Amino acid sequence: MSAYKDKKTGKWFVFFYYHDWQGKNKGKTKRGFQTKREALEWEREFKQKQQLSLDMSFENFVEVYSNDMKARLKLNTWLTKENIIQTKLVPAFGSKKMNEIRPADVIAWQNKMLAYKDEKGNSYSETYLKTVNNQLSAIFNHAVRYYELKSNPASKAGNMGKAQTKEIEFWTKEEYLKFSEAMMDKPLSFYAFEMLYWCGIRLGELLALTPADFDFEKGIVTINKPYQRLQCEDVITEPKKDMKEENQ
Repeated sequence: MSAYKDKKTGKWFVFFYYHDWQGKNKGKTKRGFQTKREALEWEREFKQKQQLSLDMSFENFVEVYSNDMKARLKLNTWLTKENIIQTKLVPAFGSKKMNEIRPADVIAWQNKMLAYKDEKGNSYSETYLKTVNNQLSAIFNHAVRYYELKSNPASKAGNMGKAQTKEIEFWTKEEYLKFSEAMMDKPLSFYAFEMLYWCGIRLGELLALTPADFDFEKGIVTINKPYQRLQCEDVITEPKKDMKEENQ
């Protein structure tokens, strides 16, 4: 038996051995369970994740997916994915076993998403629906590619939503010059807009600039990092594109 009752606390704990990804035999202890059943269930789920059995629940596979993907993505990208997963996917599929989720289950979920209305009667946008559906499909694709799930039920169910090409609005040179002339009495704002317009950089790239990024002798500014506000903290992240130098 791998589940034991702690005489001091009255709670249950498990102790067992398992083989890690390098084939090494390791011991594992987990405490604080109210019942023996909860302790054994935790052990079963832990071993499923170690063995990568797709008999595990969708929620447990999300942990595997997270461990595989989080280190490969930029923080802001991962936070967006994580929010979608935890608010839209886990509530719908969390308790279902990965190898038992059918295209019909996905279609039922899609229909629920399509029919959703908030308290003001607003539906999800077409682009948001597509983004959420793509994330579900990405999780199943990961299971197919790396963990031998037979097929992707989200792919079989078909798409939901659509990508919208937004019309880009921009100032003509004449319009910008009129604007900049009106801003000349505000030096900080004036030079900020000069950088944005003439260098074509993003706002986050502008906010991340430091004095060391400017070479006034050569007339070069180095754009190699963006600023973002993530989880209530100021963060300097990797650029979307390769580091570039722009003349001004």
